Amino acid sequence: MKMRTMKPAESRIAAIGLLVLVLVLAYFLLLHWWFVAPLRDIDSQMDDLRDTQGRYAAAIAEKPQLLKRIEELGHNQTDSSTFLPENDPNAASAGLMQRVVDDAAKFAQEGSCEVSQKMPVNNPGTTSNDPYQKVVVSISLHCDMQPLVGLLYTLEKSKPYLFVQDFSVYRNPLVNQQKNVAPLEVQFTLAGYVRSSNTSGAPSNASGPTEQPAGGDDE
Repeated sequence: MKMRTMKPAESRIAAIGLLVLVLVLAYFLLLHWWFVAPLRDIDSQMDDLRDTQGRYAAAIAEKPQLLKRIEELGHNQTDSSTFLPENDPNAASAGLMQRVVDDAAKFAQEGSCEVSQKMPVNNPGTTSNDPYQKVVVSISLHCDMQPLVGLLYTLEKSKPYLFVQDFSVYRNPLVNQQKNVAPLEVQFTLAGYVRSSNTSGAPSNASGPTEQPAGGDDE
């Protein structure tokens, strides 16, 4: 089969296309992967570094406010009003239960709210060597909604700091059937903290006699 000879115009177009293809290949083989791509990678890294620098600069600018906040938290920790006033956990439990009774009585004008059961709860996770001891009591209430909201708000927002935990509530339709709405049956644990007697850092047996190890002076 005889091949057709290209016309001069077709030869120029073919030559130009071949030249473009050679230039593209030369760009990627000689320039892009050796110069352009590394420069773009460096530019991306510089953007990341600028973002990191901006975050660190913002954190440094907030340092005075953070130091002030830390100082305030330190004052709050040493504030005796944040802890239960009693030194003994048993006395603190009794005081905590009486506090719930007194606070519930404050909301009597908003509805019925009576403490049906109160008892201390053992806290096995606390030892006498801890600087702060957790005191936990269990509380059961017959309470209407409005006084219950006020009671919980008072317990959690006032000082000393108290923590409502293990909260459960349900409505018993068999109680006070003569009323349109039966009171809520509420159960929760209430926790607070007391300072241990050895919070000053001195060990509790520092002034006591020191026992000698057996056989230590017999040689």
